[in-house]
Amino acid sequence: MEYDVIETLREQGHEVRVLGVHDDLAGIRPTAGFFEPHIVFNLMEAFAGVTTFDQNVVSYLELLRLRYTGCNPRGLIFARDKALSKKLLAYHRIPVPDFCVMRYGRKATLTKKMRFPMIVKSLFFEASAGISQASVVEDEEQLARRVQFIHDSLGTGAIAEQFIDGRELYVGVVGNERLEVLPVWEMSFDKMPENRWRIATERVKWNTQYQKKNGIMTNAARIPAADVDRIQRIAKRAYRALDLNGYARIDLRMDEEGRVYVLEANPNPNLAYGEDFAESAETAGVSYEKLLERIIALGLRWVPERTG
Repeated sequence: MEYDVIETLREQGHEVRVLGVHDDLAGIRPTAGFFEPHIVFNLMEAFAGVTTFDQNVVSYLELLRLRYTGCNPRGLIFARDKALSKKLLAYHRIPVPDFCVMRYGRKATLTKKMRFPMIVKSLFFEASAGISQASVVEDEEQLARRVQFIHDSLGTGAIAEQFIDGRELYVGVVGNERLEVLPVWEMSFDKMPENRWRIATERVKWNTQYQKKNGIMTNAARIPAADVDRIQRIAKRAYRALDLNGYARIDLRMDEEGRVYVLEANPNPNLAYGEDFAESAETAGVSYEKLLERIIALGLRWVPERTG
């Protein structure tokens, strides 16, 4: 991703200075003082290996009065916590699956309204980390085992969501106040065996051989125009409810009755050339170069002290 963004910006005539932060903020202030950037193109996915720490780096950029691309720290906090985001969405009457949180080190206990099957995920991790076919559980024994797996392997709390059997949809949104909603994208599982759950596991997302074997592809969703409009409106409402800005991807599921549920929001999604977000923009007539320029323009216009 970084290579695509950096090289494209340079080809567009931008002067780019690359700064790897990793686990030390010390380089940001002197580099900014020497280089005097118009904007920081934020491509961080974690700080010190912790995905929920990137919001603190963005807060530091705000304290230094540096313009930056992508989402503000409040939106990052809201979206990164899958339980908090669902509570906010539900408050705004945006449909989400029923869910229950299992804090780190605590046993799995369910509310009365929860029904099997459920899907168990990390409360904070993204990119399908910790998700496999075993993540969909059908009884309390499987639930307890999977929650313990999340606690032990990822070191985070777990969230059990009502499993929505249906189509896996993604909607890109770009903007601060005025929003542009990209075409609805879908992950298809054409050759997946009938006895397998059609979910975006780690292997589904990152193992190219597994993708080819099971006919897993992402492309523009083939759904009626009325459903497209409804899904895009839900995505836009979710974006606003979570105080997102810049650009984000909203993940949804649509069941056999056509009911749509928001699973989660992903601010600052993968911007690599040829990946889903860029491909969706291309389908809407926005080239990769124009997409990056649009993201920069939004960052330059964002004034943190005037929000809220």
